[in-house]
Amino acid sequence: MGKDKIRRFEAVKRFDNFIEPILKEDCVFKGRWRKDFFKNNHPIVLELGCGKGEYSVGMANHYPKKNFIGIDIKGARMFVGAKQAIDQKMKNIAFLRTKIDFIEDCFEENEVDEIWLTFSDPQPKKKNKRLTSSVFINRYKKILKQGGVIHLKTDSDLLFAYTEEQIKLVPYKCLSLTWDLYGDYISVVYGVEREILKIKTHYEKLFTSKGAKIKYCKFQIN
Repeated sequence: MGKDKIRRFEAVKRFDNFIEPILKEDCVFKGRWRKDFFKNNHPIVLELGCGKGEYSVGMANHYPKKNFIGIDIKGARMFVGAKQAIDQKMKNIAFLRTKIDFIEDCFEENEVDEIWLTFSDPQPKKKNKRLTSSVFINRYKKILKQGGVIHLKTDSDLLFAYTEEQIKLVPYKCLSLTWDLYGDYISVVYGVEREILKIKTHYEKLFTSKGAKIKYCKFQIN
């Protein structure tokens, strides 16, 4: 880890909006995120593999009546979003450093309303490590409320085709699906939802600059 990453990692640990559970123990806010951390009863939305947290911060700005939690294992990356949220005095966002494999240790049954997967690693050689595989979906089922929604936004044809296949195979309830988000699809979406879909992370900007088409779907698993 470079010196700058070490500096950011040490700095983010001191932020009030950054939580790092003790290894092999449940997160202290499990089942109590609304009451003890956010101190409201608003819906909870997770971004899994949030990277620098651009999407979480963007959504939190658009939806002040929802609580957002960006989750990643790389604390130095999350420093960017956590610092931005602090500078903007945002109270409806947190950053949680943990592996997605341990998501059940951090949230109680029915505690989560929505999950966003933004530009997740497509894991070309390891299907079970894809965040829309049954391995991970079964974890989400334990924390996502009845009727809760999963969103996937990706540049990867491989991951999107796999996810579409899983939706049809199980089946899950598909609410929306497009292989070209910024084509005809975005023109029929209005209001805040449209603004959310137009949020572009650092990686999305890189992908679209190279001509990649962005895919999007949302579906229910419960």
